[in-house]
Amino acid sequence: QAQLVESGGGLVQPAGSLRRPCAASGTIFRIMPWAWYRQAPGKQRDFVASITDNGATYTVDSVKGRFTISRDNAKNTVYLQMNSLKPEDTAVYYCTQLGTGIWGQGTQVTVSS
Repeated sequence: QAQLVESGGGLVQPAGSLRRPCAASGTIFRIMPWAWYRQAPGKQRDFVASITDNGATYTVDSVKGRFTISRDNAKNTVYLQMNSLKPEDTAVYYCTQLGTGIWGQGTQVTVSS
């Protein structure tokens, strides 16, 4: 059975940086894009960034220039590099492979002084 597991998380200062890995195991469809979503308290889950099988990336305007999504196929891992973090970035972050219905369990990112 396919699984996506995010690891790490915790508290980071405003303007700080954080890197979140999402490790995949099982039967993952490599051709499908991987993506990161986030869900702030009391809010819906929103798309953040995606990466295709050939490495093309897209990030939403609110994180563009600050967040970078990448993948390491040898490790079956997708990463979200978060720089210049703002309190508004505080959320539970989830990774998923689009088209598979597979989601990670989520990892908390809290940006606060």
